Amino acid sequence: MKKNNLIVALILLIFFVISFLTNILGPIIPDIIDSFTLSIGLAGFLPFSFFVAYAVMSIPSGILVEKYKEKKMLVAAFSLAFVGALVFALIPSFGIALTSLFIIGIGMAILQVVINPLLRTAGGEAHFAFNSVLGQLAFGAASFLSPMLYSYLVTNIHTGDLGFLFSFLDGMVPENLKWVSLYWVFAGIAFLMVIVVYFAKFPKVELKEDEKIDVGVAFKELLANKYVVLYFLGIFSYVGTEQGIANWISKFLQTYHGVDPATTGASVISYFWGLLTIGCLLGLLLLKFLDSRTVLIVFTSGAIIALLVALFGPVSWALIAFPMTGFFASVMWSVIFSLALNSVPHHHGTFSGILCTGIAGGAVVPLIVGGLAELVGLKLAMVFLFITLGYILSIGIWAKPLVSNATKNIKDIFK
Repeated sequence: MKKNNLIVALILLIFFVISFLTNILGPIIPDIIDSFTLSIGLAGFLPFSFFVAYAVMSIPSGILVEKYKEKKMLVAAFSLAFVGALVFALIPSFGIALTSLFIIGIGMAILQVVINPLLRTAGGEAHFAFNSVLGQLAFGAASFLSPMLYSYLVTNIHTGDLGFLFSFLDGMVPENLKWVSLYWVFAGIAFLMVIVVYFAKFPKVELKEDEKIDVGVAFKELLANKYVVLYFLGIFSYVGTEQGIANWISKFLQTYHGVDPATTGASVISYFWGLLTIGCLLGLLLLKFLDSRTVLIVFTSGAIIALLVALFGPVSWALIAFPMTGFFASVMWSVIFSLALNSVPHHHGTFSGILCTGIAGGAVVPLIVGGLAELVGLKLAMVFLFITLGYILSIGIWAKPLVSNATKNIKDIFK
C-alpha cells in the first residue's frame, strides 16, 4: 500500500494528544487536594478513575475496532475526551472529576488500540519500527510540555498576561481554581481532533493475525500459560511504578521540601517525562548491542537507586533524582512487552490485549500509595514502589524468551 504521510502525521499528533491528556494529573494533584480539601488517600482515586478505564476497555476496544473500523472509533474516542474534559471544566468538583477522568480514560484506551495497526498500514510495514519510535518521541514531547502549560496558565491567569490565545480563560475559570483552565484547553484540543479526524481520509486497515483479539479459545489458552500472567504483572508493575512516581512527585516535594507545585514541582515532572523520552532513545541503541534482559536489569537497578536518593536525600538531590527515575524507567515498557510477545508462539493479538489491560497498574498502585500515605506518610508510602520495581528487576532474571533480541558486536561498527 502507498505510504500516506498525512495520516502518519495525524497519528503522531494523536500520540501527542494522548500523552498531553494522560500525564497531567501529577502536576495538578496538589492543587486538586487543596481546592477540594482532600486527603492524600482520596486523591489516589483520581489516577485510579483514569487508568482503570484501560482495564475496562482495552480488549473490548479491539473487538469494536474490527466491527466499526478506525475512523468511527477515533471520532468516538475524541468525543468522549471532549465530553469528559468539558464537564470537568464546567462543574469542577471531586465527584465530577472521578467521572470525567474515567470517561477521558475510556477515550484514551480506544486510541491506544487503534493507532498502532493504523500506523503500520499508513506508514508501511517497512517503516513501522521507525514510525513507532517517532510516536514515542511525540508522546514524550507532550508529557514534557503539558506540565509547562499548566505552570504557565496558573501563573498568568487573571493577571492580564495570558496572551491572545488563552485570554478567553480569564472569564471562564474561578479565581480559586486556576488549574481548571487546563481542562478548558483539553476540551478544545479534543474537539479540534474530532473535526480533523472526521474530515480525514483513512486507508483500509487489514489486521494481521497477530493483531486480532480472540476472546474465546485463544484467550483461555493464554491464561493457562503462567508466563502470560507473569508478564501481565510486569506491565501492571511498570505502569504502576511510572504513575506512582509521576503522580506523587509534586505532592512529595511540596510536603517534605516546601517546593511550589505550580513552578518547581511542575518543572521536575516535566523533566521526569523528558528524560524518560531521552532514555528511550538510548535504550533503543543499547538493545542493538546488549540482551534486552541485561538492559532491563541495569536500568531497573538505576531506577531503584535514583528513587532511594529522591525519597531520602536532601531537596537538591531529590530535584535531580526524581527526573532520573524517569530516565531509568524509559526502557521498561518496550523490553517487558517484547519479552512477553517473544515468550509465546502465537495469539499475539490477544496477548497484546491482555498486556494492555495491565495499564490498570496506573490505577491501582497510586491508589495504594495514597492509602498508605494516610497511615505512614507519603515518604514511607512511596517505598511501596520498590516492590513493583523489584518485580520488574526479577523479569530480567527469570525471562526465557523463545526468541532473543538480535544484537551486534560493537566492533562491527568500525568494520
